[in-house]
Amino acid sequence: MIHHLSLGVTDIERAAAFYDAALAPLGYVRVWSDLRPGEPNQAAGYGIPGGGDTLALKHRPERHQPPGPGFHLAFSAPDPHAVEEFYRAALRHGAKDNGAPGLRAHYGPRYFAAFVVDPDGHKLEAVFNGER
Repeated sequence: MIHHLSLGVTDIERAAAFYDAALAPLGYVRVWSDLRPGEPNQAAGYGIPGGGDTLALKHRPERHQPPGPGFHLAFSAPDPHAVEEFYRAALRHGAKDNGAPGLRAHYGPRYFAAFVVDPDGHKLEAVFNGER
């Protein structure tokens, strides 16, 4: 249904380093980038290796607001260990904890997830919802 989603970020280099680290454990990589320090309209895209982007970061240095209550972006994880690695990498790169890795039985019997808020205030989740 969704081709890609774009997020505005105030510091594109910081954001790219954050998403490089946080998404790697989930199997996602930077598939393209247009980073030109000091210039306008910089961006980077993330997806599966060899594919197109499903997440784009757009440099928006002006003051911005992340999406409001109710919005968060959930990334699929291949297993619970990847959820834990996502969480640790995100925190090491400036995220705020918004829910440590663990089973969320109220979402489903195998719903293992972690929640963080990225350096620009975007709410993120990594989730594994399959057999262990």
